[in-house]
Amino acid sequence: MQVSLISHTPNPEKIIAAAARLCYSDTEADELLVNISEEKANQLVNMLDGFGHESPVEHVTFTFSISGVSRSLLAQITRHRLASFSVQSQRYVKQDKFIYITPPAISQNPEANEIYQKAMQNSIDTYNELADKLQSKYYPEFLSQGLSEKSARSKSEKKAIEDARYVLPNACETKMLMTMNVRSLRNFFRLRCCNRAQWEIRDLATEMLKLCYNVSPILFKSAGPSCCCGACSEGKMTCGQAESVRKKFGEIKNDR
Repeated sequence: MQVSLISHTPNPEKIIAAAARLCYSDTEADELLVNISEEKANQLVNMLDGFGHESPVEHVTFTFSISGVSRSLLAQITRHRLASFSVQSQRYVKQDKFIYITPPAISQNPEANEIYQKAMQNSIDTYNELADKLQSKYYPEFLSQGLSEKSARSKSEKKAIEDARYVLPNACETKMLMTMNVRSLRNFFRLRCCNRAQWEIRDLATEMLKLCYNVSPILFKSAGPSCCCGACSEGKMTCGQAESVRKKFGEIKNDR
């Protein structure tokens, strides 16, 4: 898994402070932004956090480059609908030698890992066989329509992999660009940094939190699973390890 923060709203605390002040001021937003000091902005952001007033933080966004993750993770992360995603397409990118993600529980078990590797290789072989057969069908059809050999070859391959991709597993690696505002990020961390989250998206969320906290410790001081800023919200489904989780995320933030 590779995660990098490639962009974020400049001066995030000042933007949020100006947005909050605008709600109670007759002054233009740009003038508020110029006149507020960094110290005052930080104080106001802290005060908003204590009030639970979160609409101003929606004006600040963070954009991440993510790769080395599975399509299984993609299905989970796109449930966070207040975000923007650009994802590598299996329709247009041929997966003849696709990279796949292996869960630790499988890689650490030799017998399970052997079964898994065989299944992945079978998927690769089946995908390539289907793509070749479909391309050989479409190629003469495009030639008969008057396309050049080069164009017919390109179009027939694209049309072939549209259907061949149906045999690709959830383990297949994907890449994405994702943008979230601070409010959505805090919710994402609350749900996905939790021990009860699936291991891959939990690892991703934890790495994203580290990157966000490095930019703005004030905005993300209480970010993390629910037990890091109060009681566990999982009820009877709790992992029962709140203390160790709090310690883990405390260390993450202290290592900044």
